[in-house]
Amino acid sequence: MTPLADLLAARIAASGPITLADYMADCLLHPQHGYYATRDPFGAAGDFTTAPEISQIFGELLGLSLAQAWLDQGAPAFTLAELGPGRGTLIADVLRATRGIPGFHAAARVHLVEASATLRAVQRRTLGDHAVTWADSVQDLPDHTPLFLLANEFFDALPIRQFTRVGQGWAETVVGLRDGRLRLGRSAPATLATLAHRLADTRDGDVVETCPAAAAIIAAIGTRIAQNGGAAIIVDYGDWQSLGDTFQALQDHRFADPLAAPGEADLTAHVDFAALAAAAAPARVSRMMTQGALLDRLGINARSARLAQSLTGARLAAHQQATRRLTDPAEMGSLFKALALYCDIPPAGFDP
Repeated sequence: MTPLADLLAARIAASGPITLADYMADCLLHPQHGYYATRDPFGAAGDFTTAPEISQIFGELLGLSLAQAWLDQGAPAFTLAELGPGRGTLIADVLRATRGIPGFHAAARVHLVEASATLRAVQRRTLGDHAVTWADSVQDLPDHTPLFLLANEFFDALPIRQFTRVGQGWAETVVGLRDGRLRLGRSAPATLATLAHRLADTRDGDVVETCPAAAAIIAAIGTRIAQNGGAAIIVDYGDWQSLGDTFQALQDHRFADPLAAPGEADLTAHVDFAALAAAAAPARVSRMMTQGALLDRLGINARSARLAQSLTGARLAAHQQATRRLTDPAEMGSLFKALALYCDIPPAGFDP
């Protein structure tokens, strides 16, 4: 048992089972024992690897897409923001790729939404002396300037609630205790107005997951973009609509029991892009597309070929493998999806 497991067990013993959302929130963000509060989980030495850590091309292409949207909107002074910046690799690649765009850096004020003090320190080292402001939440971002924002593998780490259909009602997945150990269970079925629309496309036994925190975050982004201008690019793994049990834990680049070591493993779930799109109003929302298709449209093959010209041997093979990993349907190309929020014209690569 981890220290956090002991705390959770005591809480459940005193007050009863907790929702999966409450369990995830403590496991990931507990100030003393939470996963993100206590470590740098990224890369080969961590528990998982994200697209910016795989290849610089990912951040370069997304950054140039945002930069084109900035030019299309008249090159205003603006907020350049990233949600959950990890090591700062993505925003660093964006800043490097956009150095040659006249006026872009002078007009940008970089804001990083990061709750972890540990990761803020890593981001500071990655970005060197570049001026950065950190924010605890999206609501803390400036609300009076155009917002150009990136969110890569951010929404998948937000706490979810999980429900199993039982007749015309829903039984919620909860975390309780059995024989002194944490165990998953279900609440008694109940009718839920928030899931009434899912009765038409589900059957008994089907699992649907919701993410209340995501709706509030995407609504804040959408409101800023609709009022002040800007654009947002969201990339994450998931699909258009939630269906099935996708709650999972990753530890040392392998799937793990999500209850075995609270605070020691990353907990995630697939993103419901339809729910994000619905909550983004009044901003406009692009069509969802696969990561592979987006990167192809943005010119990943040409950029990859240009970088390959200066590489040989093992470095060339690693570079080619990284490009395949980002785009191949059997790897990240199809599992990861992309969505854009915008005012009038979608960012380069996206369809209205």
